[in-house]
Amino acid sequence: MDDCLFCKLVAREIPTNIIYEDDDFFAFDDIEPECPIHTLVIPKKHYTNLQDDVPEELLGKLWKVVPEVAKLKGVYESGYRSVINTGPDSAATQPHLHVHILGGVKLGRFTFEGSQRLNGNAE
Repeated sequence: MDDCLFCKLVAREIPTNIIYEDDDFFAFDDIEPECPIHTLVIPKKHYTNLQDDVPEELLGKLWKVVPEVAKLKGVYESGYRSVINTGPDSAATQPHLHVHILGGVKLGRFTFEGSQRLNGNAE
């Protein structure tokens, strides 16, 4: 995809801090980190999101790469969160399938806008 930021990173048109790379995947640090460790793992081939007919084999390999990147970032033992955002309500900002690896700090529970837990209505 010509105007995809992540495809431009893979093509080395834009510099980034490369953490991991193989024939199928590319990992780099997020430029607007939400945690001390915030690294993205993307397929080199462009897929918009999980609903973009991503081959099962590629998805399986993606989830094998995530722990390898967590090791490289030093959060494998302490723990990390891995997240894929899909669709308009997910807060996704880039239309290229990617996994966020978040860690380096003790993470709280996931919340969302209007969360019953945040509003004091949790059971």
